[in-house]
Amino acid sequence: MPLRIDPEPTFRDALAAADRPLAGMWVCSGSPLVAEICAGAGLDWLLIDAEHSPNGLESILAQLQAVHGYPGHVLVRPPVNDAVVFKQYLDLGVQNLLVPMVNSAAEAEAAVAATRYPPHGVRGVGSALARSARWNRIPDYLARAGDTISVTVQIESAAAVEAVADILAVDGVDAIFLGPSDLAASMGLLGQQEHPQVRAGVGHCLAAAKKAGKPAGVNAFNGGTARAYLAAGASFVLVGADVALLARGSENLAAEFIVPAAGEKRASY
Repeated sequence: MPLRIDPEPTFRDALAAADRPLAGMWVCSGSPLVAEICAGAGLDWLLIDAEHSPNGLESILAQLQAVHGYPGHVLVRPPVNDAVVFKQYLDLGVQNLLVPMVNSAAEAEAAVAATRYPPHGVRGVGSALARSARWNRIPDYLARAGDTISVTVQIESAAAVEAVADILAVDGVDAIFLGPSDLAASMGLLGQQEHPQVRAGVGHCLAAAKKAGKPAGVNAFNGGTARAYLAAGASFVLVGADVALLARGSENLAAEFIVPAAGEKRASY
């Protein structure tokens, strides 16, 4: 007799149950081994990124399998807000989506609809073929699927900041996540995510989320900035990335043990 399996709790559930902000990190290498190392670090959540990282369906699946059984929650960021892409990710067993570049309530509604089966959405039905339903080993998956998925949308443009209240009001948007780097670029402040105007935009969104009664998170690799956003009401943060930790750590080794020749400037640090 086949096993009957229950889905894992969602990131929405974790946020609702948390008595403190949840700290996480990016997983961008595409390596299941690196993902598993990060999963055992003791952080609350991981973000497997496919927007700016070399991740396809096969590598995402391998990483989901590698980190399964560890206590942290896993979010996956697709490259685009697209129903076909979401269908593939959800069928792989992704339960928590972080949707990039959501600039309006209409785009947020489209993201939610892509995660719901008809008549509540437009997700294609393929549960008998898919890991999401464990090949129909999850009882009543079609009826329960919406409850097994969380949707967090990214606010990362000036237009999205202006529309944040409407985005938060969309039924099925479980949380918002602020991206200061792209927000800065959209404001004409490329590379200046610490600029007061950018910080003010993030603060405006955090306040709007609090008013709407929904969690808001933020990306902040700078420890002081992360703590400031937490003090301002952020419910979850990303505070580092696997590739960045490796880059900085290897540079520190080179700086410690390689003495440059006279006049030589080493490009990597």
